[in-house]
Order: sequence, then structure tokens, then C-alpha cells
Amino acid sequence: MKKAYLFPGQGAQFVGMGKELYEKSSELKDMFEQANEIIGFRISDLMFAGTDDDLKQTKVTQPAIFLHSTILAKSLADFAPEAVAGHSLGEFSALVAAGAMNFEDGLRLVIARANAMQKACELKPSTMAAIIGLDDKTVEDVCTSIDEVVVPANYNCPGQLVISGSMEGIEKACELLKEAGARRALPLKVGGAFHSPLMEPARVELAEAIEKTAFKTPVCPIYQNVNAKPTSDPDTIKKNLIAQLTSPVRWTATVQNMMADGFDTYIEVGPGTVLQGLVKKIQPEASLASA
Repeated sequence: MKKAYLFPGQGAQFVGMGKELYEKSSELKDMFEQANEIIGFRISDLMFAGTDDDLKQTKVTQPAIFLHSTILAKSLADFAPEAVAGHSLGEFSALVAAGAMNFEDGLRLVIARANAMQKACELKPSTMAAIIGLDDKTVEDVCTSIDEVVVPANYNCPGQLVISGSMEGIEKACELLKEAGARRALPLKVGGAFHSPLMEPARVELAEAIEKTAFKTPVCPIYQNVNAKPTSDPDTIKKNLIAQLTSPVRWTATVQNMMADGFDTYIEVGPGTVLQGLVKKIQPEASLASA
């Protein structure tokens, strides 16, 4: 049995997340309080007793999910991963949990990422859409045929691909993909076109912060989003992390590569069970659990 730990990304948040961890021990409480100080407002209050609208703010959502995941990993007495992977934002949580960077540096990068993405979103109206029931190549071909920015963003599992781009591009793509046989082409309520060329200003800004951050060799390989391959090399990790904002999340290939490498047990560390559902569709015989 080979065990991998998976860390969710944006969209997994819920009101009340992390409250049990805060009350579990003084060490975990101190991590939340350290985060409140670094962020400059009491994000823990918004996590424990805020509103859904509070948690939908990018400046809150991303650090909140990061905090829940990394502090939950810290609380696990038997946390001994043979590999880690994170979906989009979750890659930062995975890197901290695996010791590639420390908690404070990871949080500062997540804050920088959220702020940079928000600024990029404000430069040009953009969005994303989930395409259900089509093969990847059909979706890719339709995106390529459109004279607008519209690209595959999240290869989540077979038959589920999220596209990202300009408002006009996504609208046109949804029309064409429905004509091509998609069961659903569902526009998402997101602030912008994540994992697309429209995030280039954010990539440039985040790259500067990543280059200034100290990375170490993690305790186990991390399967990164941009190429779905495992690595333990700090320089490669940094390069892939910089490329992540404008590149698609290759989650299907990540799980397939883990399966090929002998992994059969996956533990999701963070709010929700979204990743377990995706893994089940990619690797039906896998053993799944929440931390």
C-alpha cells in the first residue's frame, strides 16, 4: 500500500472551517494567531463564524483554505506521506506539509498569489466554465477554433474539463461545446480566468515573490500541476510553481501517474471531499479517506 496526501484548492471553503483545529491544541491555535498577524486581519474569525460571502473574497478564500489544510496536516500524528499533490492553490499547502517551505513563507506566497490574481482579474473581465461529458480533445479543438482567449484550465477527470478565458470567449465556447455534445457547459461564479494567459500579470508578480522565498528538498516527491510529474528538486519546484498560474491543472494525469507509480491510497487534507470524488472517477479501485 502506497499512500499519497492530496490538498484541495479554491472552492472547498465553508463557514466553520478550522474551528475544531483552533480548539484542539495551543500549538494549532498559535498557528492561526500567527496567520491573523501576518494577514493583518482576523481571518480565523471569518473562517469560523463569517458568511459565505466573506469566504468568497479571493483575499480570504485562498489563505483560508491554505490555513485549514496546512494546520490540519500539522495535527496528524501519523502524517508520513510517500507523495503529495495539490489542486491549484492546494499545491502551496502540499509544499508546506511536505517541508519544501515553512508555514510563514507559504502563507505569504498565498497572500501574494491572491492579491496578484485579484489585480489581474480587474484588468479584463474574464471567467471560467465547467464542461461535462466531452472528451478532452474535442474541448481543446473547440477552444483553439475561437478567436478569443479561451483555453483548457483544469483537467479534473475524464469527461470533466474546466475552461478559462475572456467573457466573450467562454460564452462562444459554451455554445459550440453544447452543439458538440456536452451534457453541460456551466459558467462558474469566479472572479476571473484562472490558469489562462490572462493571468500573465499575476504570474510575473508572483514569480518575484517565489524567487525570493527559500525552498528546501521536501520529505517526499510532489506531483506538480503543470506537468503532473513528481519532483523533489527545489529549483524545479519553484519553476513549476511560477508557471502554474498561466498553465492548466493536469489533475487527471497527476492521478494516472500516481497510479502508475503504485499509489493506491489517497488522503484528502483540507476542507471538503472534492478531490476524493475526482480520484474515484480516475482510479475507481483507489482507497480514499479524509484526514
